[in-house]
Amino acid sequence: MMRISRRDGWLYYLTGIIVSLLLISGLIYILTGDIEKAEPEEPGQKSDGMEAEKGRRKKYDKIRVVIMTGGFEHIVHNQAEFEAENGLVITYGDETKEYAGGETFRMEPDSEMFQDGTVIISAKEANDKITISSLKRGYGEPYYRGTLELYTTAEGIVIVNELPLEEYLYAVVPSEMPASYEQEALKVQAVCARSYAYCQMEDLGYPEYDAHVDDSVSYQVYGNSEENETTVAAVDDTKGEKLVYNGNVVKAYYFSTSCGTTTGIDAWGTEESEDNAYLQSVEVSSEDGYYEEDLAWFQWEAVIPEKTMSNLVGLNAGKDIGTLVSLEVTERGSGGIALKVTAKGTKGRVTVETENKIRTFLGGSGYRITKTDNTVVDSGKLLPSAFITITKKDGNYMIRGGGYGHGIGMSQNGANEMAKQGMKYEEILKLFYQEVEIAAQ
Repeated sequence: MMRISRRDGWLYYLTGIIVSLLLISGLIYILTGDIEKAEPEEPGQKSDGMEAEKGRRKKYDKIRVVIMTGGFEHIVHNQAEFEAENGLVITYGDETKEYAGGETFRMEPDSEMFQDGTVIISAKEANDKITISSLKRGYGEPYYRGTLELYTTAEGIVIVNELPLEEYLYAVVPSEMPASYEQEALKVQAVCARSYAYCQMEDLGYPEYDAHVDDSVSYQVYGNSEENETTVAAVDDTKGEKLVYNGNVVKAYYFSTSCGTTTGIDAWGTEESEDNAYLQSVEVSSEDGYYEEDLAWFQWEAVIPEKTMSNLVGLNAGKDIGTLVSLEVTERGSGGIALKVTAKGTKGRVTVETENKIRTFLGGSGYRITKTDNTVVDSGKLLPSAFITITKKDGNYMIRGGGYGHGIGMSQNGANEMAKQGMKYEEILKLFYQEVEIAAQ
């Protein structure tokens, strides 16, 4: 047997290392080359780990919407039924099944179709819509463009609607603004809704279902009102147009009614920056007065007995401060909105900050609200707005306020009143959103 010297052994060892490194380098090159040539991940394909993180940052070409149950209460349906005028195609794993026009496809959480994962429902005809006959919305059984994907969970079925952004807006605009409003106001709503949705499509609100948003007020209301000729026209007439600030499409927040002014991003406890400076407090008025001064929610007031107010504060404070002694606005933000409200009781005090928390803190049942037109409504979960003053007199707390909603961005009723006076949608948008451009991106 030939004997290998220690020196030769080191040479063999070194050679082996070099060869191994070359082989590994080649393998990495091959794998990397394959990755670079691969097609980009399509919307709806869910990945794990880092790929899922990349998916949340990529730009989708379609929006994916979780369809909630009746009353927008939950995302999980106990069961679901579907139909389409010209029939359905059901895809599960490598299998497909067809249903005739008007025939109902019923799905249960324990269906064998879920064995291979997601079940996809498509209409046989490209322009047909899929009705979820087991669901009720404002106009009855809702219908949806695009496709529906079904996921089974321990609680039931989750439904995700995937469709082009413009078609999504067909069912958002009438759900967020009455179709009877002025056409220029509907165009304002279309541009705002498109800008907001476009920004939401850069992230996944429901990553476990590869979905961007749901169809409730948590994002934008979708599909609660039927598509309408005027609202479809508003979307088509502004096709692709979005609000752009400093080169970026921005979230165009909006609300129902102003009190003659809007507020800035500080109302949510957010500091102004170069990214959000388009959201400023502005006067919603002309030389003739406030655009919304004749509307019901322009001003309102509530007279609340001390005991009722004390009970509400006790429920909403999160701690026991005893019997309420005083209640006051202790800090205001842009436009005069309440930023801090302090309640003092016999056992302590509590300070609540930001408009939404203040509205929750002072909301609840047990009192009535009188509006500008003298109509009276019961109080609700939230105070109508945080543009308020609070006084105490003769055993009552009086809250005087104005407007309805958070007060940031566009007032929908303000936009409609402006449109009635001949203002165009571009002009209206640039009043509510400072130094923005309107561009089709």
